[in-house]
Amino acid sequence: MRKLASIQTVGAVEPIPGADAIEKIRVLGWWVVVKKGEHQVGDRIVYCEIDSLLPERAEFEFLRASSFKPAQESPAGEILLRAGFRIKTLRLRGQVSQGICFPLSILPPGAPTEEGADVTDLLGIVKWEPPLPVGMGGRVKGAFPAFLPRTDETRVQVLEGVLERHRGKTFYLTEKLDGTSFTAFVHQGEFGICSRNLWLDESDTTNVLVQVAQGARLDHKLSWARERLGFDVAIQAEVIGPGIQKNKYALPKVALRVFSVLDTSAYKLLDHGAMLTLLGDLGLEPVPQLGTVVLEHTVDELVALAEGSSVLNPRIQREGIVMRPLVEEFDAEVGGRLSFKVINPKFLLKYDE
Repeated sequence: MRKLASIQTVGAVEPIPGADAIEKIRVLGWWVVVKKGEHQVGDRIVYCEIDSLLPERAEFEFLRASSFKPAQESPAGEILLRAGFRIKTLRLRGQVSQGICFPLSILPPGAPTEEGADVTDLLGIVKWEPPLPVGMGGRVKGAFPAFLPRTDETRVQVLEGVLERHRGKTFYLTEKLDGTSFTAFVHQGEFGICSRNLWLDESDTTNVLVQVAQGARLDHKLSWARERLGFDVAIQAEVIGPGIQKNKYALPKVALRVFSVLDTSAYKLLDHGAMLTLLGDLGLEPVPQLGTVVLEHTVDELVALAEGSSVLNPRIQREGIVMRPLVEEFDAEVGGRLSFKVINPKFLLKYDE
């Protein structure tokens, strides 16, 4: 699980050209802008990642003018996400800043202070999620199924050790698309679809994801794949287009782009080549493929690599890239498949509301 707030050590302190009152510090693979002289190399601090939603507490009130987000409610008035202060990517005096730091004194008595300790729950911090797009609600069958992996990717900034351990290995790159997460599966004879967190009722045609599944005839296609391959199949994809994340790609209609194919019988992901072959046979499009690279990069070099135009709309910056080896591999530090995302800071600064 992602550590939104953790105990970390300041790795470097550097000046920001032209800035007298602020400087930047290195925390894990992130750069964070702070007041000049506030931190020294070796200091232990509480670091909160971007997308942290800090609770409405006195010590966080200084963030209200810039970061307050009201509570999100369902049509029935149920609180879906409480109000709080959202931490996001900023640019200060030309320097990109990602995250926020606090002294250890912000912790309650008895809290852990060893490096890497997760203090997310202790501080009442949750992950900020954008409001559910119109047409994504509706009937559900339950929580996201346990026989499927979650689609969240780990950010490269917390994986410096992983980069070093896999140095010299070839990775394939895909464009990370800014849409909504979608999963379709056949499991033990049952067809189903999911959003990021929920198992949806596939008969509820008011839901955009149900409409996508029906339009692509995914129940038939995945059943055919099951008969051909001899194992249950799931696809995980991004749904993009009108009504979704403001349709940044200016698409004329909703589209499905697949990034993973899973053998749910064995809880095993298909290798890259086998995935592309099956998608071709099924008439499904993968996310944009950006070639391969030998991993010899620092975090900052990978962030620079993530910058660039979207394949789907060259007039906008892509959200970032996702990197995976050609042959699926488990990594204990990642906590699952060897896979991580590198977000383009130019995209965040423009679109991350």
